Amino acid sequence: MSPASSHALKHPPVTAPSEPAGALSDIPADFPELAVAIDRQRRRGRGAQSNASGRFEAEARVAFDDGWQSLEELPPFKTIVAVDTSRKVITRNDSPDIGFDRSINPYRGCEHGCVYCFARPTHAYLGLSPGLDFESKLFAKPEAPALLEKELAASGYEPRMIAIGTNTDPYQPIERERKIMRGILEVLERTSHPVGIVTKSALVTRDIDILARMAKRNLAKVAISVTSLDPKLARTMEPRASTPPKRLEALKQLSDAGIPTTVMVAPVIPALNDSEIERILDAAAHAGVKEASYVLLRLPLEVRDLFREWLMANYPDRYRHVFTLIRDMRGGRDYDAKWGERMKGTGPMAWTIGRRFEIACDRLGINKRRAKLTTDHFARPKRNGDQLSLF
Repeated sequence: MSPASSHALKHPPVTAPSEPAGALSDIPADFPELAVAIDRQRRRGRGAQSNASGRFEAEARVAFDDGWQSLEELPPFKTIVAVDTSRKVITRNDSPDIGFDRSINPYRGCEHGCVYCFARPTHAYLGLSPGLDFESKLFAKPEAPALLEKELAASGYEPRMIAIGTNTDPYQPIERERKIMRGILEVLERTSHPVGIVTKSALVTRDIDILARMAKRNLAKVAISVTSLDPKLARTMEPRASTPPKRLEALKQLSDAGIPTTVMVAPVIPALNDSEIERILDAAAHAGVKEASYVLLRLPLEVRDLFREWLMANYPDRYRHVFTLIRDMRGGRDYDAKWGERMKGTGPMAWTIGRRFEIACDRLGINKRRAKLTTDHFARPKRNGDQLSLF
């Protein structure tokens, strides 16, 4: 069997039902993925519905009832953390539509379990599923602070803002005990290196002491993603992330401490949370936020099928409408990764979302000025064996 045909078996083509879908039992032929959904009790508190094999695996494995009730004996998915032994911690990119060229991810995988997370497909590189494995089989980088200091000490290193949280969340629940992110911030403060943080967690307020000192020298800013103010939708879509009120309170605490803050309305999902754009911006402005951004829902690789499963399981009446609008904004496809368009989409609906966002920001006085970080204070750390300067 060719690799292409094997991939097709694991990831069936998307075909929208001809009529609005009702209960899941009404449409098994149109949605073969739903037949491999993991039992609800086993995945309680998780975002994905299934745990299909990654796209690089030679075989696709699924759980099925053999008639002996063996599925009932399987344990629930528990969070397992392994050590990532990478020898470097700064990753580089040359993407023309993001504002940084380097980033750090203290963790691989993310326990927040956001079903729409565009980072899910990266777990396939580890031989794991972008589904439930992504949010339960995690990898931590305990040596990240030491590796970072070593890389910053390299003679050829040129400082530019390091982004943290652009792939997986640095303040996900395991950070509470591991404190890898705090160790990274201690290195960045000691070397006066600028950092921009993106998170969905109120745990970021734990590090206000470091961030406030760095912010006074234009070395730090924080963006918090607020996807919805609806607690039910937020809990279903982002099961282990901080609640919307806690995220808004975190924005207020950060702003009050003098740390430049940004609210990210991300992702915007048509017919699901796009009606909340103005409300989210208004709530963030009252919390002291001066900057905002938004990103349209992205469905690369396995994320498409995982999102379809989740949508059919939780909002089956909206399936056709959501995907019709998504395709209207993606040139008729479920996703278009074209530079310059992947974040905002194209077409009348995408234009309308952009205009609504801009008008709301203008009304609230958001994005009038942008916080700019500086590299002027950078102090290269000394390497072992380096001679002290005489001058």
